[in-house]
Amino acid sequence: MSDGSSLSDKPDVSILECTLRDGSYAVNFQFTSADTEDIATALDEVGFPFIEVGHGIGLGASEAGLGEAAESDENYMKATASAVKRGKWGMFCIPGVATLEHVDMARDYEMDFIRVGTNFNEAELAAPFVERAKKYGMFVATNFMKSYAVPPKEMGLAAKAAASYGADMVYVVDSAGGMLTQELSTYFKAVQDVTDVMLGFHGHNNLQLAVANSLMAAEMGVAVVDSSLQGFGRSSGNTPTELILLSLLRAGFNQDIDPIAVLDIGERCVRPLIDAKGLDSLDMVCGYAQFHSSYMGLVREMSSRHKVDPRKLIIEICRHDLLAAEPEFVDQTARNMAANAAASDVSTARFRMERYHGQEEMVPSSEQADDA
Repeated sequence: MSDGSSLSDKPDVSILECTLRDGSYAVNFQFTSADTEDIATALDEVGFPFIEVGHGIGLGASEAGLGEAAESDENYMKATASAVKRGKWGMFCIPGVATLEHVDMARDYEMDFIRVGTNFNEAELAAPFVERAKKYGMFVATNFMKSYAVPPKEMGLAAKAAASYGADMVYVVDSAGGMLTQELSTYFKAVQDVTDVMLGFHGHNNLQLAVANSLMAAEMGVAVVDSSLQGFGRSSGNTPTELILLSLLRAGFNQDIDPIAVLDIGERCVRPLIDAKGLDSLDMVCGYAQFHSSYMGLVREMSSRHKVDPRKLIIEICRHDLLAAEPEFVDQTARNMAANAAASDVSTARFRMERYHGQEEMVPSSEQADDA
C-alpha cells in the first residue's frame, strides 16, 4: 500500500480485520506464529483487504513489559508476510511504547500499513512515526484513542493536524464501547467539515452498539471499519466481523467477501477459544461510563482494598477523567467512597436513634430482631 489511492479505489467501505491484533487481548497475547499464519492466510484467501496482526498494544509492547506475547514483533511480521498474498497487512504502534526502530523493522518486511495510536493530549507524538512510515511508502492511519474524551470540534482540529503531517487516514476510536450512534456521527461530521482526510472507525461492544455504529459510519462515508472474528477482543470485544459483514451486505454495501466462508473461519479458528459467560456487568458499566478496560486490574485492586463496588468506582472515576486512571487518583477516589459510605451508615443509625428518642421501648438491633 504505497499511497492512499489503494484505499480510495475500494468500493464503498472496507473492513480492516483485527482478530490477530486486538483479538489477542482475549488470549493474553498468546497467538503464535502458526496461529498468525493460519488465520491470516484464511482471512486473506476469503478476501479481506486489510489484516492487522501482532501484540494487542502494538509494536514494542512485550519489550516494554506490557504483557509478554507468545512471539516477538519480528516473528509476527515474518509469519504474516508469508501468509498475506492478496490483501494488505499491518501493525499498530503507540509512540513511547514503540520506537522508530520498530518502523524501520516493519519496512524490512515490506509491511503495507501502520496505525499510530495516541490520546488527544499526546497527539503530537504521532508525527515522527507518521513521517518515518510515509518515507517507507506505507499507508498510515492515526488512531485517536478514547475519542469520546474530547468534544467533536477538537476531533476535527486534531484530524486536520494529522493530515498536515502526512496521515492518510484518521480514526475515531470508541475505546470503551459506549458511544451512542447519534453522538458518534457528530465526530465524523466534525472531521468532514474541516478536512477531506479519509476516516476510519474502531468500535468496541460494551453497550452492544458496535455493529450499529459501524454501519452508521459506513453510511456517513467512512472508508474503513474495524472488526474481529466473533467480536474477539478486550473487555466486551470488538465489532464482530461476521455481523458487520452481513449487515453491510444487508444494507447494500458492496463487499467482495463470501460471508459463509467468513462464518466458517470464525467457527474454526476463534469460537473454540471463547469461554461464553453471558454479559459481564463490569463490561457494561465500562461502556456506560466510557471507561477504558485496560485499567480494570487497578479498579479491582482498589475496590477490594477499600471494600467499594467496582462498578460504582468506575462511574466515579469517569466523572473526573475519561483519558486515564492514575493509581493515586483511583486509590483516593475509592477511599473517599468508602468514607462516604461509612458516613452514610452513621447518618442512618443516627436517624433511627433520633426518630425513637424519648420512647420508653428501645428499637431492637438487627441481631435482636433476628432472635425475636
